[in-house]
Parts: sequence; structure tokens; C-alpha cells
Amino acid sequence: MKIYTRTGDAGETSLFDGTRVSKHDARVDAYGEVDELNACLGVARSAIGDREIDNELAQIQRDLFAIGARLADPAAKIAERVTKAAIVDADVARLEGLIDRFELELPPLRRFILAGGSPGGAALHLARAVCRRAERRMVSLDPQVESMLIRYINRLSDWLFVAARLVNARAGVTEVEW
Repeated sequence: MKIYTRTGDAGETSLFDGTRVSKHDARVDAYGEVDELNACLGVARSAIGDREIDNELAQIQRDLFAIGARLADPAAKIAERVTKAAIVDADVARLEGLIDRFELELPPLRRFILAGGSPGGAALHLARAVCRRAERRMVSLDPQVESMLIRYINRLSDWLFVAARLVNARAGVTEVEW
């Protein structure tokens, strides 16, 4: 398989069903944001030496590929048949359970904190901001995307915030309050 196809040279791309759309199409923008988030998580993984967090980030990266596939398939002609492109209640519950467990290791928040800290923590804070942007793009789509995808992305931004705090705490980096 060649990396370049030349099919996008005129500023268009194909959705999963073969429909050609402009590269500035809102749907392409949304799955591009999810792709950027996935790349941010790759950067975070390279900066974090914590096996538990790394394993979770690897699963989240797979989940983001599934979300990207669903966003690139607005008619749900392909994604419904591809089991690895499924995002379900259990995926959201997994994130919530991890948030709850991670928060047990953290002091309660009393103020806003500045993004930063260790390289891994800072990378997760950046990923959280990109995640919020992806969420905004996704909710703006018409027709609307599946509510499960929005729930997952919303919970993921919460997870990224708590994970950034946890990575910083485990690295011995004090949070800077605002």
C-alpha cells in the first residue's frame, strides 16, 4: 500500500462510504481533531515512565481510532460491521472507574491549577485541551454524532486531567495553584 495516493491533491478526501468531501468539511475537521489528540497521547506516552498510565493510554489510542472511524462513516455503513470501531457504555465506565481510582491518590482540588509539571503531566494537560477542542468539533456536526462518542470524549477529557495530576504527583511535582 502506497502512502501517497494523489487523490487529495485537489483539496478533497473520501469518507468511508466513498463520498468525496472537501478537506475543510466539518466532519473531516472533527476526525482530524481526534487524530491530533491521538498524536498528543503518543507524545505523552513517550514522556511517561508509568506502566499503568501507558497501558491505559494505549487502550485510549485504540478507542480514538474507533471514534475516528465512526466520524468518517456518517451513514454508519461500515463502522457498524467493524467490531473494533465500537465505543460502548463499558468504555465510558472504564474511564470513570479509573478517574475514581486515580483520585484516591490525589489531594482534593481546592483551586484551579496551572497546566504543566513533569513532561508527561504537561503532555497530558495539552492532550486534555486538544480533547476539549475535538469535543467541540464533534458536537457541532450535522447530522449529530452518536451520543456515546460525545460521552466518551467528554469523560476522556476528565480522565486526562486527573491522569496529568496523577503523573505529576507520582513524579513528585507539586501543582501550581491559580
